[in-house]
Amino acid sequence: MIDIRVLRDDPDAVKAALARRGVDAAEVDAVLDADVERRACQGRLDDLRRRVKELSKEFGQATREGDEARAGALRAESRQVGEEEAAAAAQADAAEEKARTSLLYLPNIPADDAPDGLGEEDNLEIRRWWPGQDGGAPEPRRLEHQQVPHWEIGEALQILDMERGARLAGSMFPLYRGAGARLVRALTAFAIDRHAPVYEEIRPPTVVLTETMTSTGHLPKFADDAYHLERDDLWLIPTAEVPLTSMHRGEILEENQLPLRFTAATACYRREAGSAGRDTRGLLRVHEFDKVELFAYTTPDDAHDAQDDILRRAESMLQDLELTYRVLDLCAGDLGGSSARTFDLEAYSPGVDRWLEVSSVSWFRDYQARRANVRYRPAAGGGPQLVHTVNGSALAWPRIWAALVENGRQEDGTVRLPEALAPYLGGELLLKAP
Repeated sequence: MIDIRVLRDDPDAVKAALARRGVDAAEVDAVLDADVERRACQGRLDDLRRRVKELSKEFGQATREGDEARAGALRAESRQVGEEEAAAAAQADAAEEKARTSLLYLPNIPADDAPDGLGEEDNLEIRRWWPGQDGGAPEPRRLEHQQVPHWEIGEALQILDMERGARLAGSMFPLYRGAGARLVRALTAFAIDRHAPVYEEIRPPTVVLTETMTSTGHLPKFADDAYHLERDDLWLIPTAEVPLTSMHRGEILEENQLPLRFTAATACYRREAGSAGRDTRGLLRVHEFDKVELFAYTTPDDAHDAQDDILRRAESMLQDLELTYRVLDLCAGDLGGSSARTFDLEAYSPGVDRWLEVSSVSWFRDYQARRANVRYRPAAGGGPQLVHTVNGSALAWPRIWAALVENGRQEDGTVRLPEALAPYLGGELLLKAP
């Protein structure tokens, strides 16, 4: 979350920055009002507590001096002030909760160099890559035999069964079969091998506590998009970013430990509450999917290098998978709530004739670390400072799977997979019907 001191010291600057995201100034004012109320309630509580201590001393003195009348009066006043203190403490707790909650709903301040704009139409394409580009090959055309959507290819080759997936769990839960399931497993192994040991491999829980979800910014604002196990008050993770961000929650690291880099392959769960009726066919938008995540704790000075490293790794994988892709610099209004700067990678999928987002690489400044209370002790001395967090997908598999089978479709209906996956598929790169 945003540092409340920044809001207090320069509210106009914060309002101007958040206006780039489409946040109304009234939302910032509401946070400031809640903070004023919290401080007023805490001030009154502190005054009452001081008075209780004073009365205790005065009562002791009166008792020692044998002044029973004064001792009785002080006892009565102490009782009254004690009742006022209890009421003030309840008010202070309520005001504290209100102020914290209002601050949790406020999104991050966008980076100065994030493009202006309020929606995806304002995102900037900064580069594009396609197989053979380095050798001067033109961008590939959409061939007729590739103009078949992956769900039809999957059904024909018996490697994707959306109908049975829906029968088991409801719509938008895919079921991969045979070589299709093996392809998902191969992609995960391919990714982990690419990132380890530079990124320490973690296998975190896929259900987490409320405070773990809150640390990344997924709660409380985006609760409707998450799966909640109410009986145990646990949440299914929407991304491995969630547990990785809290790996060192409440700890103070040494600067020489940074950057700390983690990678994790997990299932991810998203309700997609706001996407009713959109992209419901095939793998374009699903409730459960596998993804490999890259994450880093860094110092502020190293955050941009960490983001660049994750972006390079994601791009390198797309190149090895021989997928045409583009890199988008997200405008301020299209950033995720916790992000200060994000680059999206979109792979072209000819069967659906669309660019499919397959990775988002984001820098969060100290927005998440303030929620999770992850700090580091500077080597040069001074008090602990908040780390910066960076994360990105490398990569998310449903749309990669879709792009691979659509781009790799041959004229005879079989699918040819890229050579980079040969070690993970036993050398068998041709997908065909049983």
